[in-house]
Amino acid sequence: MQAIDLNLLLPLDALLTERSVTGAARRLGLSPSAMSRTLARLRRVTGDPLLVQAGRGLVPTPYAEEIAGHVHALCRDVQAVLQPAAGRLDLASLHRTFTIRAGEGFVELMAAAVMAAVADAAPHVSLRFVPKPDKEAEPLRDGRIDLEIGVLGTSAPELLTQLLFRDRLVGVARSGHPLLADGAVTADRYAACGHVAASRRGEFHGPVDDALADLGLSRRVPLVVPRYPDAMRVAAGSDLIAAVPRSCLGNGLTGGYPGGQGLDSFELPVRTADFAISAIWHPRLQADPAHRWLRETIAAVCRRAYP
Repeated sequence: MQAIDLNLLLPLDALLTERSVTGAARRLGLSPSAMSRTLARLRRVTGDPLLVQAGRGLVPTPYAEEIAGHVHALCRDVQAVLQPAAGRLDLASLHRTFTIRAGEGFVELMAAAVMAAVADAAPHVSLRFVPKPDKEAEPLRDGRIDLEIGVLGTSAPELLTQLLFRDRLVGVARSGHPLLADGAVTADRYAACGHVAASRRGEFHGPVDDALADLGLSRRVPLVVPRYPDAMRVAAGSDLIAAVPRSCLGNGLTGGYPGGQGLDSFELPVRTADFAISAIWHPRLQADPAHRWLRETIAAVCRRAYP
């Protein structure tokens, strides 16, 4: 390949199409003299005159006629590979499946709205939501998932993020729970209750415990479940109380937590940090127009749900 100058392809295509040095030069923004020198190079490289004088014009040689269609197709293919794809996305004909890793709460509350928005614009696009056992970056790096939704929990420096909404912890307890029936929810009364914690790793300790410790308090956590929706169901059917993200209670699209009847929410009597729910992806998909459209669609749905 060292002896082949691929920069000659475009001038060759222009010359064979225009059958004029002046016309080819105008097409590529070159001077006629520069195009004449390029034609001379092409003749040396191919060993064929390519275009020969016929009266006041030029006509192609049999070899030039033979390769003209192939040269034009090559140039079209090269331009398709090298030109940015932005602006060429046809959503109506897009056939693609996106794999999204997200927590169960997001899936329960947002998957239907996201799918409706996607289907409205791109009826042949499918979404595959997969479990989120951890926050490791490898599935994003190797392409097993196209997008992650949640709290960024990896130090992988190359990952890109877009804020979808901010969330915070709130308390939930069954309707009629003594904690909510006997006046203000103080830190002392809150800590005295039994608690159910949600942790994928089975941990009993969390940010609520750190906040209580700052006040010299501790709580009893006799039960740990894997997911926030599990913790809410336990709280709805027992005297245990739970701390869950505010988004788990519902949003402007759902109106309330599906299946969450019998639960009341309350502000925690301790301060815990807000956290960002983001879309997370690998840079290899940054410029992909279909992936960009998916990110923008999900962000728009989240803005409607959590304005």
